[in-house]
Amino acid sequence: MKKTSHLQYNRILLKLSGESLMGERSFGIDSEVLEKIAGEVEKVAKLGVEIGLVVGGGNIYRGLSARKQGIDRVTGDQMGMLATIINSLAVQNALEKKGIQTRVQTAIRMEEIAEPFILRRAVRHLEKKRIVIFSAGTGSPYFTTDTAAALRAIEIKADVIIKGTRVDGVYDSDPEKNAKAKMYKELTYLDVLEQDLRVMDLTSITLCQENNLPIKVYNMNRKDNLLKLVKGENIGTLIS
Repeated sequence: MKKTSHLQYNRILLKLSGESLMGERSFGIDSEVLEKIAGEVEKVAKLGVEIGLVVGGGNIYRGLSARKQGIDRVTGDQMGMLATIINSLAVQNALEKKGIQTRVQTAIRMEEIAEPFILRRAVRHLEKKRIVIFSAGTGSPYFTTDTAAALRAIEIKADVIIKGTRVDGVYDSDPEKNAKAKMYKELTYLDVLEQDLRVMDLTSITLCQENNLPIKVYNMNRKDNLLKLVKGENIGTLIS
């Protein structure tokens, strides 16, 4: 992959939670939030950055809550995977309204809706500057979309995983509940695991550590933050 001199990262995996699509709602997708996210991604795409994207499904259904409803874990996780596909199609629609070419690839085959995940095809799309939205997690139960994001990022040889959150980075406690919470500018993978900072789950952090893949955590609600990040500005928290 040819390096672009003015960019810190040339190929990224952007991870968004399903909850980030809700805005102030308690469920579903807020069209204004979707438009805002698409606008921020558009700015980065116009620089020539190759973008893979993984979005969770927690705004629609969370597999981990299935047991409380009398649904077994495997079935609940499968329902959660389908929720990620709904969100991925919504993000695709918002991006394509802006004239950006995209492809949704699914870990569960459903050719009438999206392409199956095929690594070589995904990389070719990225090289053609199409945004590839990876959906349905890993295709297997018991794995989160964090793990799917780490796996896909490693497979496509992304320079970094960029995780969008509602706060400015990783803190030692919840900054929305504790005004004195301390933000970290840099952490090691081991710091995250030992301090149980819950940036991403154990499996995804371990995958990133084993493959030397950095993670950047940033506030996705601040205008131009994603743009500044790929250009190398020191915002958010770096885990490496």
